Amino acid sequence: MFTVQGREPNRRIGEWANRRGRGFTLLEIMLAVGILGLMSLAIFRFVQANMTALRLSSDIAARDSQYDGLRDLLTSEWQNLTSVTSKMYGEPLKVNDRERDWVRWSCSAGLGLLTRYAPGDFTVTLGLKPESEKSDRLDLGFLRKPKDDSGVGEGHETWVPLIKNVSSLQISYFNPNLNTWIDRWSNTSQTPWLVKVTVGRSDSPVPWEAIIPLKRTPY
Repeated sequence: MFTVQGREPNRRIGEWANRRGRGFTLLEIMLAVGILGLMSLAIFRFVQANMTALRLSSDIAARDSQYDGLRDLLTSEWQNLTSVTSKMYGEPLKVNDRERDWVRWSCSAGLGLLTRYAPGDFTVTLGLKPESEKSDRLDLGFLRKPKDDSGVGEGHETWVPLIKNVSSLQISYFNPNLNTWIDRWSNTSQTPWLVKVTVGRSDSPVPWEAIIPLKRTPY
């Protein structure tokens, strides 16, 4: 009795070759697909979160730029006013527990007034105005009217919105004689040294504030 040497190893090699020839089983394929699906979902959520953050950051930057523009606009306009001709006048006002102050002055056409070539002088009011008759939203802007126009009514006025949907407007004036801030400016024979503008933002719990020097002096 004798045995054939090498038959057992050859049989194992054949089984291994047959197993390789069969490919992947259904369970292995399903497991691979599941892993790829989880990886794709993780990548999608990562990209989506970054896109949302970029969009929010862009929106915040755009809203902040409006207030930066408002500060630059008021600075350009008010620093060119003269005490003799501007006759600046401001009153505090509160409606429905919301500050709705306004300030009025006279000036010629120019960059600060957002019209360069209009003839004559204007009476300009910075204040708030409802977005529409049935809306509670307030817009901040200029109300312009020719200074020599004696007509009464909206047909003789031009409303220029600057920032939409604000919650309040508070204006304070620094009186050099009293060395303090006051909420009303009635001395039309001179302009205040400083004007503080505080705007309640509907998109932020923190109001925006700017102190604008009219006398070009440090503060």
